[in-house]
Parts: sequence; structure tokens; C-alpha cells
Amino acid sequence: MSERADVWAVVPIKATADAKQRLGNAVAPMLRPRIALAMAEDVLAALAASAALAGIFVVTIDAAASALAGRYGAHVLTEGARDGQTGAVAAAARRLARERRGAILTIPGDLPLVTPDEIAQIIAAHERTPDFVIAPAHDERGSNAILCAPPDAVPLKFGDDSFLPHLDAARRAGLEPKILRLPGVGLDIDNPADLAAFLKIPSNTRARALLEEIEDVRHG
Repeated sequence: MSERADVWAVVPIKATADAKQRLGNAVAPMLRPRIALAMAEDVLAALAASAALAGIFVVTIDAAASALAGRYGAHVLTEGARDGQTGAVAAAARRLARERRGAILTIPGDLPLVTPDEIAQIIAAHERTPDFVIAPAHDERGSNAILCAPPDAVPLKFGDDSFLPHLDAARRAGLEPKILRLPGVGLDIDNPADLAAFLKIPSNTRARALLEEIEDVRHG
């Protein structure tokens, strides 16, 4: 396998029982785990359909998320899974670096509109090593997808305002970041406004199908 093709996706998935609390009253608490899993499945389906990836790791301690990972041929890692997105990605990056993998492509499990074509665009932008490719959130505050080669070349720290700090971290590591603005990657579902924006965009996603099912039952 060529170095360029040796890109491994990493998807952190937190315990679904605690997932998506910031959706507040937009989604009933008992339904949030189902929404989280539906979105994660949309992400894993897009990754599994991406021929340019060498493989997929899901970082989780959640039984349902682990079962979902297995259905899409993803490897499950538990190291760092209790340490938030930053700790989960850092643990995966360390493992990939130890195994001398070419690159990490980290993407959260709440981007239901991501497509295999967008994944291909990120991987296609990776033309050198070391390298740093980043796709921000729609508001250009968060970092919704990062390809880093080698996997531990740049320390990654996630949060609501991580995009500009990640650009700075890459430059401190001697890398000029490549920025891709991708609509599917850009829309992560964190709060009611994100959910409303998602529902305005037609899609055949599992997340949308579940939300429409919930709405039908509510008004049935």
C-alpha cells in the first residue's frame, strides 16, 4: 500500500447514554442515544464506502457503538475513550504512530451529511508527508475533520473554538495547513440550531429517517 493510501479514519463515539445533551428540548432525553447512533452510522457508512481509506477505528466504550462499528468493519479501541474527543483522538494517533501508519483522518460521529466524495476530497488533498488537512465547521469555529500525516505530527485539541488553534498548531509544527470547506463535513449536530439546519437539507440519512419517524409518531 502506498504511503498516500495509508490513511486510517478515527471516529470517537462517547457513551450514547450521555450523548447530545446540548440538543435540549429539541429531542427528548430518551431519544438522544438513538439519534447519536443514527448519526454515527451515517458517518461510518460514508467512511466504509470510501475506497481510499486503509481502515476505520472507532474509539468507544459504548456497547451499542461497538456493535455498530463491527457492522461496518471498523476496529474498536477503548484507550482514551473516557477522555473526551481530544483524549480519544490522541490515543488513536499514538497507536497509529507506533504502528507506523501513514496518516490519521479524524472525524466525529455527528456529521450525518458527510459523503464518501467529501472523504475522498480530504484524502486527495494529502499529497505529502508531513501534511495537515483540515475541514472546519460551518461557522469556522470547530474542527470537523483533520488529516494529519504522520498521525502524531500535530497535537490536536478539540472544542467549540478549535479551528484557529489547530491552524496555529500546524504552523508551529512547520506545516502550512490545507483548508477544505465541505458542506457535509461542516454541519455537526450539537444544538437545536444545528438540528434545524440539518432538517432543512434533504437527505437519505439514517438520522433524518429517525427524526421523521419520531415526528410521525408524535403527531400520529
